[in-house]
Amino acid sequence: MRNWESLKQRYLQDDLPVRLGNLASNLARIKSQSLFEVNYSLVENLLIESKFFIEWTAGDADVEVAAQLVELQVQLSQWQSRITELWTDMNERQELSKASGIWSERVLDWSGLLA
Repeated sequence: MRNWESLKQRYLQDDLPVRLGNLASNLARIKSQSLFEVNYSLVENLLIESKFFIEWTAGDADVEVAAQLVELQVQLSQWQSRITELWTDMNERQELSKASGIWSERVLDWSGLLA
């Protein structure tokens, strides 16, 4: 079991752009790893961790970004609640991959790290 409090303390040491970059990285990993059936547990854990990242970040973001982060958190929760069903259907996993990639690009853009 992960020590979420320890992770939170470490995560909050970074500035908002870096935290958003970490979230974008998680989403990119979901994109790539969801295409491989053996990565069920990894993707499930990334979904959970990403929801925490949003919880720990949204309050420091501007209103528009915070609203989008809440929307993303809802999407992550929906994927997590359906993970078993998603995992048994390659088309569903491909959709998860595609959608998480789109979200990753959005979040990375919000971070400003590539500007």
